[in-house]
Amino acid sequence: MASGIKDKVAILGMGCTKFGEHWDRDADSLAVEAYREALTDAGIEPSMIEAAWFGVGQDQVSVGASAVPMAIALRLANIPVTKVENYCASGTEALRGAIYAVASGAIDIALAIGAEKLKDTGYGGLPARTRGTTWDMMGASGSAPGNFAQLAAAYAVKHGVGKADLKRAMAHVSVKSHDNATRNPKAHLRKAINIEKVLNAPMIAEPLGLFDCCGVSDGAACAIVTTPDIARGLGKSDLVTVKALSLAVSNGWELQGAGWDGSYFHTTRIAASRAYKEADISDPRTQVGLMEVHDCFSVTELVTMEDLHISDEGKGWRDVLDGRFDADGRNPCQIDGGLKCFGHPIGASGLRMLYENYLQLLGRAGERQVADPPEFALTHNLGGMPNQNVAAISLVGLLGA
Repeated sequence: MASGIKDKVAILGMGCTKFGEHWDRDADSLAVEAYREALTDAGIEPSMIEAAWFGVGQDQVSVGASAVPMAIALRLANIPVTKVENYCASGTEALRGAIYAVASGAIDIALAIGAEKLKDTGYGGLPARTRGTTWDMMGASGSAPGNFAQLAAAYAVKHGVGKADLKRAMAHVSVKSHDNATRNPKAHLRKAINIEKVLNAPMIAEPLGLFDCCGVSDGAACAIVTTPDIARGLGKSDLVTVKALSLAVSNGWELQGAGWDGSYFHTTRIAASRAYKEADISDPRTQVGLMEVHDCFSVTELVTMEDLHISDEGKGWRDVLDGRFDADGRNPCQIDGGLKCFGHPIGASGLRMLYENYLQLLGRAGERQVADPPEFALTHNLGGMPNQNVAAISLVGLLGA
């Protein structure tokens, strides 16, 4: 009988580049920077890494179709290197491979790395089928903002939320992320904004305005994982361990009948329930004290709070306006600026989220450090469109939590 991976894997070290417009750098150099920081943090030699997983969403732009370029860039010692892709959950998919290898006992020390060079597509958003690289989003028609605008409309109708109230709640999400990012030197966008600026910005896809949408960034992030016993043997004392990692992929149910009303993410609800069970979390509202979620659009973060069972269904927008997810709220969310302001290089995002939670749990987040380190910290990735997607959730905490 499977028993899960709770506390079987410890994070030995992590690294992350500054996200942004790195016109003078390629994906390899960004990955090397994140890798070197992780090695230094872990306090190990490269030869001690036994296997690696590399997450990338736009491989033809970033590194090519195989894992070989990344193995060469990092000078890995002829070890197994696997390239994985799962839309915007690609970084967490790489982490899943590394974590499961260690938890199984097959590998002592493993590497998970994600990198992306989206700015090189020459397009202002994620590549469409006719621009940049060829990217068929499961045959989806329309734009990403258009699809997520429909999510906002469905949510508002289902829960009777007025247009003005919904827009103000979404604006609060964006203002919060911008404010948090001003304290993060590695964030792409570090300029504070106010509610009025968000509400008066150009409309992209009603009700999503310019500041409701995350930007396009380059960057890389990296994690080195091992067992708690090995970590202690290497001199580590305060250990951040993995409590759960869950991934749910749409099987098409959302489009095959009348069961889904378009107002929430079915896969996130499934992945969250599985993760909480594996981590022995009975009350996520009080136990999950820090979150990094997939705020590709402001409404996504708002809806995700309900899908993660932090907010009651239909009440997430009220919790947003009440400041529950602010830096000084009960459940701080996007303390580093999130996708909205830290940036969203697809393959790196899941690992970037983990990087922030890792720093916060160890009390190393500097100016943005939360006052009371949480019992559990959560990351959430959502890849694809609301009607067909993949949701990935990781939960970490200090050993013994």
